[in-house]
Amino acid sequence: MKTRHLVVAAAVILAAAACDSSSEPAATSEAVTTPPSASTSEAATTSAAPTTTAAASSACTELKGTVGDDNLCTVHTETPNYTIDMSFPIDYPDQAAIVDVLIKQRDGFIALVEEPPVRDVPKALDIKSQTYRSGSPASGTESLVFEEYSNFGGAHPVTSYNALNFDLGKKAPITFETLFKPGSDPVAVLDPLVKAELTKQLPGAPIDDNPIGAEMYKNFALTDDAVLFFISQGQWTISAAGAQKVSIPRSELASILA
Repeated sequence: MKTRHLVVAAAVILAAAACDSSSEPAATSEAVTTPPSASTSEAATTSAAPTTTAAASSACTELKGTVGDDNLCTVHTETPNYTIDMSFPIDYPDQAAIVDVLIKQRDGFIALVEEPPVRDVPKALDIKSQTYRSGSPASGTESLVFEEYSNFGGAHPVTSYNALNFDLGKKAPITFETLFKPGSDPVAVLDPLVKAELTKQLPGAPIDDNPIGAEMYKNFALTDDAVLFFISQGQWTISAAGAQKVSIPRSELASILA
């Protein structure tokens, strides 16, 4: 799904670039997450915030980042063709999952921007992260949502999401499949709720039926009161509407939550 987001994003941007090359990419907000590029380009240089702890997290070490005063690992990679910036917390309990997500996004981005013919225009990947929690620190949940801003050299960058969730009590990842009770039909419950929220958030925008089923809800976060669903730009409605975050109260999902 992550690679699909990058491919869809590239298609949207390159199409837009044909009709408009004057716009500048919009800035993104929240805590940034950016991985370094691998050995793709000899001209690449990597830097990050000053290290303040002797031992960085395993994900930060593997991605060749550094840890700053805010306990965020930051990674900056710059070549003549593109820049990549990422940041993420060093205390998320599933560091291997962070590495998997960021390497896939980084490598997918590099493959697309280095595909011939290479256009001599600025290209950038900026990955920010936001943490959400529910329950107690010992037995609750922790969610880490990556907001990924991709500019493949066109006039209109695209924002997409990847989310990780972890059960602190069971010490195991939480997925869409394990979030809901076995035998339940979460898509049938979620579709009308999420569609109604999107209609409120985007008055006048066309909101058709969910085009991809359960895949639409793979990126979520858990709080004490709600389940948040993160919908990438162009995934449900028109790309011009941007990326969306939809909050569904837990009370409305009580019958299907595991």
